[in-house]
Amino acid sequence: MNVKQVLGMQVLDNEANLIGKVSDFEFEEISGQITHFIVSQKAGLLAHNELAISFEDIDSIGDYILLKLLFPI
Repeated sequence: MNVKQVLGMQVLDNEANLIGKVSDFEFEEISGQITHFIVSQKAGLLAHNELAISFEDIDSIGDYILLKLLFPI
C-alpha cells in the first residue's frame, strides 16, 4: 500500500465510530518512517480540526483505518 492510497481514507476507533479522514502524514526526518497520520475532522460547515494519530495506535489498515483505542467524539 502506498501513501496515495491512504490519503482520504476513513479512520474509525475500536467501536467503529468515524473519527475523520487521513489528510497528511508526519515523518521522522532521519529514517523517513511515518510516525503519525494527520486526521481531519469536520468541525462545522467550513472548519476542520486536525488530530495527530500515532502509527502505534493503528490496529489495521484495509478499506479504512481501524484504531486500537476508543476515541472521545
